[in-house]
Amino acid sequence: MSSLFDMLNEQKLKDTITKSEEELKKDKGNKNEDQKDQVVKIEDPYAAIRVKLQKDVIAYMNENSELGKNLSKEEFVRKTANNLIISQELPIPMNDRKKVIDGIVSNIIGLGPLDPLLADDSISEIMVNGKNQVYVERKGLLCLTDVKFDSDEQLMTVIDRIVTPLGRHVDESSPMVDARLSDGSRVNAIIPPLALKGPTVTIRKFPKDSITVDDLIKWKSASPKMMMFLEACVKAKENIIVSGGTGSGKTTLLGVLSAYIPANERIITIEDAAELRLQQTHVVSLEARPANIEGKGRIAIKDLVVNALRMRPDRIIVGECRGGEALDMLQAMNTGHDGSLTTGHANSPRDMMGRLETMVMMSGMELPSKAIREQIASAINIVVQQSRLPDGSRKITSISEITGLEHDEIVMQELFKFKQTGLDENGKIIGTFTATGVRPICIDKLRRSGVVITDDWFRPED
Repeated sequence: MSSLFDMLNEQKLKDTITKSEEELKKDKGNKNEDQKDQVVKIEDPYAAIRVKLQKDVIAYMNENSELGKNLSKEEFVRKTANNLIISQELPIPMNDRKKVIDGIVSNIIGLGPLDPLLADDSISEIMVNGKNQVYVERKGLLCLTDVKFDSDEQLMTVIDRIVTPLGRHVDESSPMVDARLSDGSRVNAIIPPLALKGPTVTIRKFPKDSITVDDLIKWKSASPKMMMFLEACVKAKENIIVSGGTGSGKTTLLGVLSAYIPANERIITIEDAAELRLQQTHVVSLEARPANIEGKGRIAIKDLVVNALRMRPDRIIVGECRGGEALDMLQAMNTGHDGSLTTGHANSPRDMMGRLETMVMMSGMELPSKAIREQIASAINIVVQQSRLPDGSRKITSISEITGLEHDEIVMQELFKFKQTGLDENGKIIGTFTATGVRPICIDKLRRSGVVITDDWFRPED
């Protein structure tokens, strides 16, 4: 037992030295006191004890597995840890005992130091830059946390715990992987030798409650008129692409738009990592599969799009077009599969058209630019630009309609836009959503489909 106390004292000494060195570095660096990512480092007085106790818990459970037959794994871990604390007379007060045991449970059956971050509903994204640096995103802004991993091995164990249930793997020969958590949160992991600072993990958290159109309006991400128009477009089976940068909220908006699809239609969703949660009952979800250890068995988004056409879909939703599948998606839209939805990375509706053209070229089909643009102009009806603004807010900044092809160029007209007018005292962007005054060509089609739509939607705000 004396060794445990020695370990505790040694750990406290190391923490004190480390803390002093960090303070000295801060003084030398003359950092701005208002810097967003400054955090208070919290000393863990039980770090050394917890590491030793965790090893003892694992050893005991392995040697006495029959004792846990009538318990859940979590109950077995908690009971074992508590009994060992008592039997070894470890210096952990009752007030702190639950916290220590919670940490051991997380490390053995959960995701270790990430569990508290995943449980925090105010966090939308978690970024692990090696074992000693974990950032989170709150309300669109990044901040550094005091969370750390004990070692690279612990972080690798967490990664394996995420990807293994999905039949995926990550190692030096295959150092990148996309996966998802049980709640649908999107995970990307990349490890050495590609990640120079150690295993790196990015988790896009999935909200516990589905985001609705009312939420978008409440958060001032869109106006009621814009959302009523998009609802009409979905119900009238217009083909829509949501364009935007990384982390701009494309998938969230895609989920909101998909809620407008009538419940009596058959929907096929296709994603790299399944995260869309549709409320309709007749939904078939397909997920791409990476190659196995031998480099075989890969099923790409493109393959799933082709297969989906044989599944009698009323709607096809592709989580994101990023390669050659764009050609198959466009052909599907042009051959009777109206009302399809997808997203793509681009900074403006015009850039999205260029990106689509490039993606079609990636399919391997040697098509002239004019033919590709004809496919795009006849397939896509509406482009919704979703943006993440400098203050961290996410908004629909533009809704455009593709009207055709003129002189080999895709013609589009903007129907709605967000106009920034300034900043408030907290640095938040102030602006208004307004119609541009352009009457969409599709308005007659929307009305023929039985959707109620008024010209008032398209009059500019005063």
